[in-house]
Order: sequence, then structure tokens, then C-alpha cells
Amino acid sequence: MVRLQVKLLGKFCASRGEQELAAFRSGKVKELLCYLLLHHEREHAREVLAAQMWGECTTPLSKKYLRQALWQIHQGLRDPACDSLGPLHADSESVRLDLSAGIDLDVEFIEKAFHKASNIPTSQLDESTAEALQRAVELYRGELLPGCYLDWCLYHRERLQNMYLTMLDLLMAYSELHSQYAAGKEFGERSLQEDPARERTYVRLMRLDCLSGDRAGALRRFQKCAAALREELDVSPSRSTLELCEQIRSDNLPVPARAGSIATPDLVCPAELKCEEDPTLPLQTRLENIRALLVRMRQRIQLDIKAVDDAISLRDISR
Repeated sequence: MVRLQVKLLGKFCASRGEQELAAFRSGKVKELLCYLLLHHEREHAREVLAAQMWGECTTPLSKKYLRQALWQIHQGLRDPACDSLGPLHADSESVRLDLSAGIDLDVEFIEKAFHKASNIPTSQLDESTAEALQRAVELYRGELLPGCYLDWCLYHRERLQNMYLTMLDLLMAYSELHSQYAAGKEFGERSLQEDPARERTYVRLMRLDCLSGDRAGALRRFQKCAAALREELDVSPSRSTLELCEQIRSDNLPVPARAGSIATPDLVCPAELKCEEDPTLPLQTRLENIRALLVRMRQRIQLDIKAVDDAISLRDISR
């Protein structure tokens, strides 16, 4: 049996193999199918569904439209090459859609990746979880059912958008921990495309800019943040964002602990620098890795100098 692929995010698409199904071109049929897919874990009373989708019509007419739409969904979802009745189960009183009957749904994959990652501390995200998050954000091709403004759709649209932004936050944090600064910036840019005034994203991007050796870029990023907050929300950056900007301006950004470490890392040694210069990587990536290592070396040296100065000051005071 060829599995059915249904994409609810961005442009609606239902396909079996390489063939897109034409049964769901009607707006109301798509809305009903979307509703049943998003609430597949329970049965739905026919009267409630009819009122939900065709509330402006009389009860007899709304029930008629429901019957017609369910027939189209049944015909569209049923695999003609298979003897089974298909994933739609309907009787005279209720309707239920069974996702386990050969349906791959983009929203379901996103929800599973999100819930798995949200139960793990950011510092403990492993490579497989990060890869699942990357696949999930690739599936987010746009908002849920563009053009539909029913209450249930608006609720799920906002819920899924928040999931998407949170997953991008996790991927940015993972990228910072593993010194994957270019990848982290790409996730940040995606986040700003969805929400141009998201201060949290600007803060993470400022850190990534600075840690990759682009302090000037980090300060320019702060200016963009301030302008976006002023234009979109008529507010100023928070105190913590202002403090981060001052740390970057004074070249005093705290060095993050690298993935798998407990304390602040030791000064980068030549062997580690050689390890970062993997000849199989693209030249630009190798240069960015080297620049990031040099930035960490400089920051570590500054911390060591400060520690020595503090120790000397305490000794002088004790005399």
C-alpha cells in the first residue's frame, strides 16, 4: 500500500506517491479534512461537525453538506489498489479519522519532534534530536490553511507557529553550544522571517555574531533589533538586551561552555586548532571555524588576565 502524504502547512497538498489528489480542491472539504486530521485522537458527533463547518446554514442543509464532504474525503483517502475501507470511519452519529491507516502528516511529525525536544534540557540535546528538529522546521512551509479564519484554525495556526519558533530557538542554542555559528544564524533568520520583532531571536543572533568573530555585525544586529521593536511594538529593548550589547561593545562577552563540558573550557591548544581545520570542509566554513577559535582564545586570555589582576588586588589588600 502506498502511503498518503498530507501537508497542512503552507499550500495544502495531499498526494499518494507522485500523484497529487484532486479530491480536496474544495475549500470546505480541505477545512473539514484538516479539522479531522488535527483532532484524529477522538470521535466527532455529526451534528457538531455540521455546525462547526456550516454554522451559517440551516441544520438540514449543514448535514447535507457534511455528508457530501465526507463522501469526497472518503473517496480521496481510500487507496483504490487496496481492499480496505480507508482511514475515515463514519456512521449515522459520529466520524473519526484513523491516522495509523497509512497517512503521513506534516503536523504530526512536527508535534512529535517538538514534544521530544521540549522534555530535554537545551544543554543535553543530542545530535539525533537536533536532526529531528531540523527535519521538523523544514516541514513548516508556512501557516496552517492560509485564508481560513475559523476559531479552531486560528488556535492551531498560532500553536504550530509557536512550536516552530521554539524549535528554531532550540536549534540556535544547539548551534551555539557546538560552535556551529553559521547554521545558528540561518535558524535565526528563519525565525525573524516569521516574527520580525522577536527580541529573543535578536539576542541569540547577537551572541552568534560575536562568537563567530563579527563584533561589528553583532552591534549592527542590536540596532536592527531596536528599530524592529520600535516599529512593530513601540517599545525599547529590554535591560538584558542592553546589557548584552554593552558586553559586546566592551569586548567582554562571557565565553559559553562547549558541548559536553562542565566548566569553562581551557585555552584552545594547537592540536584542537588543527582538528578544526578539517580539509574536507568548505573553505569558508574552515575560515569561520578558525576565526571562532581565535575569538575564544582571546576571550579566554582576557578572563585569565582578569583573574590574575583580581588575585593580585586581593593580595595587596590583605597586606
